[in-house]
Amino acid sequence: MNRTIAVALLALLFCTSSLAQAVDAEKLAPYYPTPQTIVDKMLQLGGLKAGERVYDLGSGDGRIVITAADKFHADAIGIELDKDLCKQSLDRIHKLHLEKNAHIVNGDLLKQNYSSADLVTVYLFPGFIDKVQPLLDQQLKKGARVVCHDFEFKNWTPDKVQNIADDGDGRSHTLYLYRK
Repeated sequence: MNRTIAVALLALLFCTSSLAQAVDAEKLAPYYPTPQTIVDKMLQLGGLKAGERVYDLGSGDGRIVITAADKFHADAIGIELDKDLCKQSLDRIHKLHLEKNAHIVNGDLLKQNYSSADLVTVYLFPGFIDKVQPLLDQQLKKGARVVCHDFEFKNWTPDKVQNIADDGDGRSHTLYLYRK
């Protein structure tokens, strides 16, 4: 399915606030893994440096957290509601001996504190982005960056937009960089 059709279908799903409210958090942020090429581009666009703290909201199988800890030597924290995905992430972190810098929190991403974040990565549906935005507005420190995959924060102006025509599997992606 091409990106335009996928985005149109997702927009249709969340076109009314009553529908968005009726859908639970797992439906607003279903597990859809980010291709590794896009993970790398997200962290590069966010300017992640060694020793910085990055949060991945809805971390899925932990690939952003693992890449941030392994390749960028960052303090990486993933927030994931699904217990099975948390276990899968933690098993992979352990196997790669990244426990010092890679962490997974099994919990609701709307109930976390992001005030220590240097970078936040987000790949969530628009309905959930709308719920996350006020929390990040309130908690992020000056200079913190946010990289959003495919869906924008509607009340923020991106510093940079990066269009990726092909992720290696024929799918296009758009990344948005925001600064607090």
